[in-house]
Amino acid sequence: MSSRPIRTRFAPSPTGSLHIGGLRTALFNWMFARQHGGQFILRIEDTDQKRFDPTALQTLIEALRWCGLSWDEGPEVGGALGPYVQSERLAHYHRWANWLIDQGKAYKCFCTPERLEQVNREKAARKEPPGYDRFCRSLTPEQIAEKEARGEKYVVRFKMPLEGQTIVHDLIRGDVAFENHTIQDMVLLKSDGFPTYHLAVVVDDHLMEITHVMRAVEWLPSFPLHVQIWQAFGWQMPQFAHLPVILNPNGKGKLSKRNPPRDKHGHVIPVFVHDYMQAGYLPEALDNFLANIGWNFGDNREVFAIAEAIERFDLGRINPANSTFPTEKLDWLNGEHIRRLSATDLAQRLRPLLAAAGLAVNDATLMQVVPVVQTRLKVLNDVVDLAGFLFRDPAAFAAPAADILIQKKLDAATTRRLLEESIRLIETGSAFDHASLHEAFKALAETLAVSNSALFGTLRVAVSAQAISTPTFETMEILGRDETLRRLRLALPVVS
Repeated sequence: MSSRPIRTRFAPSPTGSLHIGGLRTALFNWMFARQHGGQFILRIEDTDQKRFDPTALQTLIEALRWCGLSWDEGPEVGGALGPYVQSERLAHYHRWANWLIDQGKAYKCFCTPERLEQVNREKAARKEPPGYDRFCRSLTPEQIAEKEARGEKYVVRFKMPLEGQTIVHDLIRGDVAFENHTIQDMVLLKSDGFPTYHLAVVVDDHLMEITHVMRAVEWLPSFPLHVQIWQAFGWQMPQFAHLPVILNPNGKGKLSKRNPPRDKHGHVIPVFVHDYMQAGYLPEALDNFLANIGWNFGDNREVFAIAEAIERFDLGRINPANSTFPTEKLDWLNGEHIRRLSATDLAQRLRPLLAAAGLAVNDATLMQVVPVVQTRLKVLNDVVDLAGFLFRDPAAFAAPAADILIQKKLDAATTRRLLEESIRLIETGSAFDHASLHEAFKALAETLAVSNSALFGTLRVAVSAQAISTPTFETMEILGRDETLRRLRLALPVVS
């Protein structure tokens, strides 16, 4: 642990929607900061102007807030160490790039893209690895001045040590050694004046006093370069943890936004957070799900509130091995979290979905529907197909088709008889709550010598006009005696 106050960050590039893997990275940084009473910073790395998407920042902010990941400093929040958008910090990068040049730790490279391509072609012909040949590293001050006088464009490259090793320490993987001669003199400042990730991440982490960084393991090969840059500046480094990759459900390849994976049924698996927001998943469930990928809560528990996870979060329990993306587990977790909600909370979450489907949401009916659907929903959006018919204008109700009304092993004549006897029972019965209805119709099934499933299924389809709907007697109770009778009578001509 650092002796400094804990400060973590999430630093995405606004090039599109937030990837589910990016959210996992943000979640781990946020949990670590919250556990230690530290600060979580959101920083926007928008220096790749070719891939910049002007709508991505707001989408990113919406996704993080939906998941409950509040930041202490960053866009829309502010802070003493801003600005928190890299395109607004160019003066810092220019200052420190020039400092490295002045200290002999970086140099101006005037090589054109055409020359770089030629170098790689020649290396390929010699069966050597591609990469810059460090041609401009040995330019004299006079040569540099002459090129600048001619207005030649240049980039700034870091002078990587040519011998020895760089040993980096990762909080998850321990010490990892890299041979310095295998690492390129990477570009720090581009010819357009924008920094590369390698310069900006070091400068910003230092100036924003970041103490701990959790980032994707894809950055591990760049880690020795960053360590050398930190050492060149003489700054105290944060501690780093490189998180395992999230793999496709089949374990083959990482979860990619360019080639979306498919589940065992051939369905495309969403990889963006907004897809899950729109599909009716709970943020509590998605946080729980992602915390389980690569980290272990302990006690064999898979379902937990994120507040509980914060108390137990330990970098030592992050598995360095890559982990698969178990989509079925997310559906199960989402159902578990739906069942944890209070009736009022679930009603508030279902109301906008029903309204968006063009349904007239009556609060009294909604509160009757909630306990009926709560144990049956995998995602919130399921409520429209499952129970939307209870919010439609009764005058628009149409009797079901015969192919779903007539149950297995029944015929039209038997189905009509079941409906007629059911109408008589309801007309003469007294109590109309679902428990009393269930007992009364169990007795009727026995009298008519049919199975409960045959009678109950006939009634359920008759009153809902759906093959799949809310349970029979809860549905009848919500509709009320008169509306239930009306719908049963409407079904009679279907089996005449």
